[in-house]
Amino acid sequence: MDVLWVLAALSIGAPVEEKFERHANIAYRTDKDADKERHLLDVYTPKGKKDFPVVLFVHGGTWRSGNKNLYAALGQSLAADGIGCVICNYRLSPAVRHPAHVEDVARAFAWTHDNISRYGGNKDQCFLCGHSAGGHLVSLLVTDPQFLKAEKHSAAEVKGVASLSGVYQIVNTERVFEGAFGKDEKACKLASPLTHAAGKHPPFLIAYAETDFPRLDEMALDMHAALKKAESPVELMKCKDRNHYTIIIQFVNNADPLNKAFRDFVQKNCK
Repeated sequence: MDVLWVLAALSIGAPVEEKFERHANIAYRTDKDADKERHLLDVYTPKGKKDFPVVLFVHGGTWRSGNKNLYAALGQSLAADGIGCVICNYRLSPAVRHPAHVEDVARAFAWTHDNISRYGGNKDQCFLCGHSAGGHLVSLLVTDPQFLKAEKHSAAEVKGVASLSGVYQIVNTERVFEGAFGKDEKACKLASPLTHAAGKHPPFLIAYAETDFPRLDEMALDMHAALKKAESPVELMKCKDRNHYTIIIQFVNNADPLNKAFRDFVQKNCK
């Protein structure tokens, strides 16, 4: 199945009645080394509402593909339901390697926290959500404090993290990780959210598909167990009749069980 075709399917089912506003192609990095395409984000806001929660969504694509524009329907859907959504691009491999990807996501979060009030959002109700490689990036962002610290922010500003079919362990001997992380065992271990799961972290919603990619179910269970052992709030959800692609495609529909679980997760952790 062609990945880009599947991701393009996210444009199906967008809200017919426009209950949202879109602010496109905003630069979250503007210094001389900024990438004119990859350091951009889009903001989707509920029309006519103020003080709403906001989620920064990070796309997947094995750290080497993907684009915020493919997820427009996701931003529209969440905004139409009262949750602001910021969708960011980030630099991709092989042009860059870790930690460039997560550094970009840290910068995008900093922008979101510092600027979302200008669009009506509540900066004290910021959430993170990512699919696949994006799940890895949002999970690493809050479990390893160095990246947000570099932006003068911290995981204490994150009300919750939703990781959908996320990757929690980078293995230096597996080729799928080589282009983005290299082969150094120590570097790959430090790039793994599982390595940093000990200690208190923001609440997590960990979801995986019934027929997900190999080992992603095991990783989800391991991450859930590690966070639970650390006494961090964590929920685990196995999405029936879903695969690695349909888990995010169906997430656009507010009748989808995972979409409902996410909205409940946001509402609960806004209190």
